[in-house]
Amino acid sequence: MNEHPSLPPSEAGLSAEERQWAMLAHLSVLLNLVTGLGGPIAAFLIYLFYRERSRYVAFHALQSLVFQLFAWVAAGAVAGITWALGLALTALVVGVCLYPFACLFTLIPLGALVYGIVAAIACSRGEDFRYWLIGDWVAASFG
Repeated sequence: MNEHPSLPPSEAGLSAEERQWAMLAHLSVLLNLVTGLGGPIAAFLIYLFYRERSRYVAFHALQSLVFQLFAWVAAGAVAGITWALGLALTALVVGVCLYPFACLFTLIPLGALVYGIVAAIACSRGEDFRYWLIGDWVAASFG
């Protein structure tokens, strides 16, 4: 039973091409390791190309884009700011207290890489993968 009727069920005759492009949209998170912002750009381009051709690919590309903007860009910026504040305030000893938070925020983008790979594997199987919190939000705005 499909909980979200506006999206295709997991075994609704998806083509190999649809599964492949949905998988590539999620794997675009790996581009961030090399380019910094290449992942969201690639996911956005896949979304633009497939928005009229395949709801499955378009949904997963849009979901990957939003996930990367939150997990990679926003958390990365917060990690950078936390590290900078920690270093700047180290002379006042307050900065040392920020280091555990900086380490935590630094792990979020790295965890996003793993989560993106998990999503890509699910899409390669034709499953309807949804990121925690983001997936349902994108699905609600998608339909």
